Amino acid sequence: MHELADMKDSPGDRVETIAVEANDSTGTSVDGIGTSNINPTIPAKFHGTSADDHEMRSMGRHQELNRNFHFISILGFACTLMSSWETTLTTITFGLLNGGPAGLVWGYVIVFAGMLTVFASVAEMASMAPTAAGQYHWVSEFAPAKFQKILSYAVGWICVLGWQTAATSVAFLAGTIIQGLLVLIYPDYIFEPYQGTLLCIAVATFSIFFNSYLAKKLPLVEGFVLFIHIFGLLAITITLWTLAPRNTAAMVFTEFDNGGGWATTGVSVMVGLLTPVYALTGVDSAVHMSEETRDASIILPRAIIWSVIINGFAGLFMTITFCFTFGNAADILATPTGFPFLQVFYNVTNSQVGTVLMASILIVNLTSCTISSIASASRQLWSFARDKGIPCSNFVAYVKPGWNIPLNAVLISLAFTVLLSLINIGSTVAFNAIAALAVAALTSSYQISIACLIAKRVRGDTLPARRWSLGRYGLGINCVALGFLFVVWFFSFWPESAVVTPVTMNWNVVMYGGVVIFATVYYILIGRHHYSGPVVLLKREL
Repeated sequence: MHELADMKDSPGDRVETIAVEANDSTGTSVDGIGTSNINPTIPAKFHGTSADDHEMRSMGRHQELNRNFHFISILGFACTLMSSWETTLTTITFGLLNGGPAGLVWGYVIVFAGMLTVFASVAEMASMAPTAAGQYHWVSEFAPAKFQKILSYAVGWICVLGWQTAATSVAFLAGTIIQGLLVLIYPDYIFEPYQGTLLCIAVATFSIFFNSYLAKKLPLVEGFVLFIHIFGLLAITITLWTLAPRNTAAMVFTEFDNGGGWATTGVSVMVGLLTPVYALTGVDSAVHMSEETRDASIILPRAIIWSVIINGFAGLFMTITFCFTFGNAADILATPTGFPFLQVFYNVTNSQVGTVLMASILIVNLTSCTISSIASASRQLWSFARDKGIPCSNFVAYVKPGWNIPLNAVLISLAFTVLLSLINIGSTVAFNAIAALAVAALTSSYQISIACLIAKRVRGDTLPARRWSLGRYGLGINCVALGFLFVVWFFSFWPESAVVTPVTMNWNVVMYGGVVIFATVYYILIGRHHYSGPVVLLKREL
C-alpha cells in the first residue's frame, strides 16, 4: 500500500488521504477494480497504473486515450515544447529593442524566478487532478461553489485561445526562419508576408501528420528531440564563444536601452519581458497529456519542475551568450532576414552553409515544438468539448477507435493555425500579436487557477490528495506566483513601441477581448444550458 497524501503540509492545509494498492511491473491495474473504466480498444500495456485508474474514477472520467508517455518521454515533450533557448533567440528582437542587453539578461533572471513559483503551483495542482482539462478543471474544483461553473467555463475558453495561438506562433517561427535563410542565401529574394504564411501552414500540416498517423511514435520522437535540444544548445553556444568577438561585461550587464521610445527605461524593460516570458511559458503542456501519461500524478509534477529547470538555465545560458557575441545591436536589428540571430550566425561564421546548419537545429526543434504544441492544444480542446464547453462538442470530442486519439480536435487545431497565420499578411508585426496573445491567455488561466487554489487554502477546505506537494510553503509560493503573473499579463498587451499605428498595433488586446465576448455571449445563450463543469463528476470519496 502507498498513500496518496502530503506528509508535510502546513496546519491550514487539510489533505484528503486515499490508499490504493500497489501496481505491478507492467503498469496495468492489479487492485481488482477491473478495466470497465478503460476504453476496450486500448491495449493492456497502455492501461496505466492502479493509481491512474483510481484518479480517473475519482474525477469521474474514463480512460479513452493510450497511456504511452513515461518520465523521459513526457520530460522531452515538455522541454521541446518550451524550447526556451530556441525561442529566446527567435524572439530576441523584442527584448533587444526594449531593454537592451542588460534588460534581456536581468529580465530573464526575474522571469525565470517568477516562473519557478508559477509552475511549482501548477505541478502541485497537476498531482491533485491529473487531467487533460488542466486549468479549467482545477478552477471548477477549487473555486467557491457559486463561481465554479462560470469561472471554469471562462478559463476553458481562455485555454483554448492560449494553446491554439501558441501552436500557431511556433509554426510561424519555424516557417519564417526558413524564409529568413532564403533572404540570406538569395539577396534578390523578396520577403513576402504571404510566403511566410504558407510556410507556417506547411509546418503545421506536417505536425498534424505526426499527431495523427504517427501519434503512437510521439513519445519515442520526444526523447530523441530532447537530445537535439540539449546538444544543439552546446553546438551553437560553443561556436559563438569560439568565433565571435566579445562585447564587454559592462555592456551586457549594465547597458539598458529604450528603443521603443517609452517614457522611462523601466517601462521599456517591462515591455521587453515578452521575450523571456514567451520562452518560459507553456510547461503546462504536459498537464494536457496527463491522460496519456503512466503514473501521471507523480510523473507529471516531476517532469514539469525538471523541464522548467532545464529550459530555464538553457535559456539563460543562451541569453548571456548572445548578449556577449551579437556585436552591434543596431546592425543586427536592421538585418533583412527578419531575425537578428541569423545575422549573428552569418557574421560569426562568415559562411552561408555554416549559418544554415546552425539555423537548421532551431528549425528542427521548433518543428518538434509545433508538433507538441498541437498535441497539447488538441487535447485541451478535446477535453473542453467532452464537457460540452464549445459548439459542436460531440464532433470535437470524438476519439477515433483503434488510434485512440482525438482526431477531430487535432484537425480543428490545424484549421485554427491556418486562420491565425493569415494575420501575417496584413501586419508586419503579426508574430508579436500572436505570441503576446498566447502569453496573455495562458497567464490568465494560470492566474485564475492559482487564485482559486489560494482561496481554497485560505478557507481551510480539504485539499485533494496528491503525491507531490509544496508543503507548508504552498500558500506563500502561490501568492508570489499570482502577483508575478498579473504583472506579466498586464504588459503582454503593450505594443513594442510608444508610437502606435494600425500596422504596428498589438492587436492581441482586440483578439483576446473578442474571444472573451464571444464566449460570454455563447455561454448566456447556449453554454450555460449544457456546461456544468468537471466538479459535478467528482467522486473524491472513492
